[in-house]
Amino acid sequence: MGSLEQHGYHLPLHTDVIIAEKLAGLLAGRIDAIVAPAVNYGYKSQPNSGGGPLFPGTIDLNGETLLYFLKDIICEFAKDGVKEIFVCNGHFENEAFLVEAVDLATQEYPNTNVILASWWDHIKKDVVEKVFDEVEFPGWALEHAAIVESSLMMYFEPTLVHMDRFVEEEKYIPGLYHSYPVRKGIVPESGVLATARTSSVEKGKILTECIVDAYAHICKRTFAQQ
Repeated sequence: MGSLEQHGYHLPLHTDVIIAEKLAGLLAGRIDAIVAPAVNYGYKSQPNSGGGPLFPGTIDLNGETLLYFLKDIICEFAKDGVKEIFVCNGHFENEAFLVEAVDLATQEYPNTNVILASWWDHIKKDVVEKVFDEVEFPGWALEHAAIVESSLMMYFEPTLVHMDRFVEEEKYIPGLYHSYPVRKGIVPESGVLATARTSSVEKGKILTECIVDAYAHICKRTFAQQ
């Protein structure tokens, strides 16, 4: 599960999809699974984080659309006899709707065991310290198109990363509220909320190994209870 959302000048719009898809592929190799086609669109990018409708190319789904889209997919796999499903989420704003979709689907098909996980929740403290060895960790709320995503993309799809286009913005302090209609100026013009400086392939590898290890452990522990 990903999104089509601006990721600054240096990363592609489908960054969230690529990261989720690559992690899913690595996980599948670890637990002898298969990977379904990715969902390329996600719930609305929040104005105070991803910038929402302020940026051309950010193409959003309404929450109800995303909810029933995933529910239908899970139910279809369940009808075909699939008993174990791992939903790999790569877009923060998707989470609440994915949880609801999984809940509703498993009420209809209680013999299907579904895990839903977002990769940033499974990065250990010592890995964060290794990745943010030169700059301060700004917190996950501001890690949009910054060091973590940039490093993961360098590791997975280096030809799609253009660090020469990265713009170093002044420190961004998000508003602790939402205001509509959305007005320009609430996020930096580049769309990047924290620095991507010091991103690297090596950091992307460290992050990937940590996430896939955590995912594999969750699957083996949870699916073994079937």
